Amino acid sequence: MNMVILIFVGGALGAICRELLMLGVPSLSDGFPLDIFSANIIASFLLGITAALFQRKRINQYVNALAATGIMGGLSTFSSFVYGAFEVMTAPELLIIGVSYLIISIVAGFLAVIAGLYLGNRVKPGTE
Repeated sequence: MNMVILIFVGGALGAICRELLMLGVPSLSDGFPLDIFSANIIASFLLGITAALFQRKRINQYVNALAATGIMGGLSTFSSFVYGAFEVMTAPELLIIGVSYLIISIVAGFLAVIAGLYLGNRVKPGTE
């Protein structure tokens, strides 16, 4: 039950962070959903760090559940990612922007996870 509460609290924190980010990131004039893109790339990077720390036993399962499942789950949003692409692509003249958004998001998200894993693995081991 404690795990569920941690995920619940983390999800709420992540959703609040996402909303603040969406309010603070300006919209681009070409329709590219920069706010959703930013939230997902930041969450991917932080998830990479969290995963590396958890794999190396630098954080326990409770911190992992709070951060990885809760906070990153609330911060990132697949449904908004897909809807943002759909919304852009409904205008035929913006089809290239929508497809570019999908490709850039996947590539940048993948690179962000790799960067996070790299950074998380650079944390020096401490004494147990």
